[in-house]
Amino acid sequence: MRRTLLLTFASLLLIAPTASAQDKRIAPGVAAAGIDVSGLTLPEAANKIAFLANTQMNSPLSSRVAGRRFLMRPKEVDFKFDAAKSARRAYNAGATAAGAPVNVPLYVTFKVAKVRTYVDKVEKGIARAPRDARVDIKLTKIAKIEHRDGRTIDKKALEASVIATLSDPAAVRKLTPALVATKPKITTGSLAKAYGTIVTIDRGNFKLRLFKNLKLSKTYGVAVGAPGYSTPTGRYTIANKAVNPAWTAPDSPWAGAYRNEVVPGGSAENPLKARWLGIVGGVGIHGTGAPGSIGSRASHGCIRMTVPDVIDLYPRVPVGSPVLIGN
Repeated sequence: MRRTLLLTFASLLLIAPTASAQDKRIAPGVAAAGIDVSGLTLPEAANKIAFLANTQMNSPLSSRVAGRRFLMRPKEVDFKFDAAKSARRAYNAGATAAGAPVNVPLYVTFKVAKVRTYVDKVEKGIARAPRDARVDIKLTKIAKIEHRDGRTIDKKALEASVIATLSDPAAVRKLTPALVATKPKITTGSLAKAYGTIVTIDRGNFKLRLFKNLKLSKTYGVAVGAPGYSTPTGRYTIANKAVNPAWTAPDSPWAGAYRNEVVPGGSAENPLKARWLGIVGGVGIHGTGAPGSIGSRASHGCIRMTVPDVIDLYPRVPVGSPVLIGN
């Protein structure tokens, strides 16, 4: 009889259920993304987390900036939320916390590369390149065209905000990234320095005007191209300079006996007197031995000045200075 009872008891031990994972309870003081799961079994915790977080975790996220709204649905970044794994994470953290309060993030996965694609979309949607200040050169005055700041966003900051929001059911899913101003290379305030010297040549009134720091500095009388040899119009720069330049006579009948010859600088036979400021295609500013021609159309395309005037002008105009030639 005793043996029968022992066998029966042993049989009951063999068929009695062992403690399963479902019976494990999460330690006190443990939360998952702020959701208290203390003392709950893993299934209970998973159910509670799913009930409280699932809708929010799978709702769209948006960024509003510069008056535009950019929507991002979780599926666009391959977002997945797993309540069971979130419960397991809470259990494991509680088991090692030695009774200390602990709050673990929920278990989510998504493609960071696709988050960056979304951030790029936001940035491209609102970005505006800065506009440099510039000058509007007229023959008699220089006008300023104001600069304009550009704009962008801090892409790394927005990426971090999106990632943090995707993982937090309590996070507001309407992001408002700040605009970041981008500055132009040339601001309105720096125009005078950027355009320290400007020369304009008024063919109709036979005037050369020198502007310094966008203000009229000096005006000189000049001669310009005769009919058939018009001084070219347009926007150019001072390409080169020389003191007592040599003259390479062109292959043209008007050069006479000097045709295709080089006349040394300083020679009485050299029409380029004292100074040379080259502009374009053999046309430049130079002194003349015929001061009486000033105020007329008399040259073969160049801008003539009296010798004292061209000597005065020469050091005031660096190579690269803008030149406007107009009617």
